[in-house]
Amino acid sequence: MSNLFSIICNDHNHEECANRVADEFEKGSWVILKTKNQSEQFISSELPPGPGIIIRGGGSTGSYQQCLHHVSHLNQSAIATSQWLKGQGLNPVDCQILNALPLHHVSGLLPWWRSRCWGAKHIWIEAKTMHNPSQLEEKCNSLKGHHQAIRITSLVPTQLTRLIKSPAGVRWLQSCSIIWVGGAPISKALAKASRALNLRLAPCYGTTETTAMVTIQTPEDFLTGQNSSGEPLNDIELRLGTGNTLQIRTQRLAKCIKADGTISSIANEEGWWESGDVAELLIQNHVQQLKIIGRQDTAINSGGEIIFPEKLQVRLLDAAIKRKIAIEAILLTTIKDEEWGERLIALVRLKNSQNDHDLKKSFASLKQIVKEWSSIERPSAWYHCPALSTNILGKWEINKWKSWVIKLNRTNTSM
Repeated sequence: MSNLFSIICNDHNHEECANRVADEFEKGSWVILKTKNQSEQFISSELPPGPGIIIRGGGSTGSYQQCLHHVSHLNQSAIATSQWLKGQGLNPVDCQILNALPLHHVSGLLPWWRSRCWGAKHIWIEAKTMHNPSQLEEKCNSLKGHHQAIRITSLVPTQLTRLIKSPAGVRWLQSCSIIWVGGAPISKALAKASRALNLRLAPCYGTTETTAMVTIQTPEDFLTGQNSSGEPLNDIELRLGTGNTLQIRTQRLAKCIKADGTISSIANEEGWWESGDVAELLIQNHVQQLKIIGRQDTAINSGGEIIFPEKLQVRLLDAAIKRKIAIEAILLTTIKDEEWGERLIALVRLKNSQNDHDLKKSFASLKQIVKEWSSIERPSAWYHCPALSTNILGKWEINKWKSWVIKLNRTNTSM
């Protein structure tokens, strides 16, 4: 039976934890990566031969599963990404990987692993540094050979939005040859601002279950105005299942730990895994392109019609920015409704400096934006939520904010 080794990660010990992962892999161990607040899942099945990683996936709706990836999956993912880079005319070994995502998530684990596979330079960037663009610029410019380095990084839209507001942040972004952006949709306003600054964004799509990225859009396609998650990497097949749910086939699909502690494959008998994302598969210049519509498990059935809150969020945020409403974040989710089944509600974080008069004015403007929307698209209630934010990966923890609304409704305070 393979050894099982647990590592608790935080933002200050990524380098130490990564070295421990490498050491345990040398021993053939399975390694669980988690935070101090994350409980360890019971495993009743015998672990397959290692080495490998056990890492938490999913979670946007509050439902998590532990994913098992043999080290061969990590290698294959790194190879597929290196082939994509070579297609962009970049030599992976010459890259300097700036990693601002946490090790205990696949989006932070894989940049480190890619550097090992490619022989590239890897630098951890702490969260506090990402919140200080001047410090970020200074840190990266102090690295040896930074003038010649091919900088690549992975960001979520929240990080990109924060950096683009600062001159130092913009300079840092402009110094990167590739900026992979995933985890959440890029708003039209953010995409427009990024193109105006000639930022080499490469929007992508990936999951924990697929060992990170499965599609990537080239920076050239992004800069010319194309909006998609790009084309499949060389080891990926895509198709649409029932209800246009995205299905993926690849040799790097995870096994998962079920509620009873047993381990099973997530793929069906033909090797396909259903992601839970509703998508379109487009053909552009004879190449398949992926466009994500929304999450199947957050889609709303209201009055017999299906709507996707993610699309409406982007639409509302873009309209609010155009009207210069002092808005920081918007989340559209649902509450149960006897007549409609589900009704849409809006949680909004506005800028802290607003007084009660300005708050009421901003919410009136938001309601004016949706006045011409169909009845099922218009939020039935609006909430000012000063603490509203995504998690560190730019994903909304839906159940957390639904609980906040339920608690708030006991005091009957909506806008």
